[in-house]
Amino acid sequence: MRLVYDRDQSEVKTGDMVQLGCGVAEVHYFREPHKPASSGKVTLKTGGTTREYYVGIIGATWIEREDQ
Repeated sequence: MRLVYDRDQSEVKTGDMVQLGCGVAEVHYFREPHKPASSGKVTLKTGGTTREYYVGIIGATWIEREDQ
């Protein structure tokens, strides 16, 4: 299973800088979906703060899923 950006299918990597509505954030960590209906989560770092979001916030999707 791989997490890729919807716009160009390039793989999401920790350290990537992504545009959010409130500015730019760094991909700090991501985790796979825990069940078929889940989309998984991504942890983004802005300044000294980290927050967890669904992967759709950065325009990403898990591909090559074996649970669906």
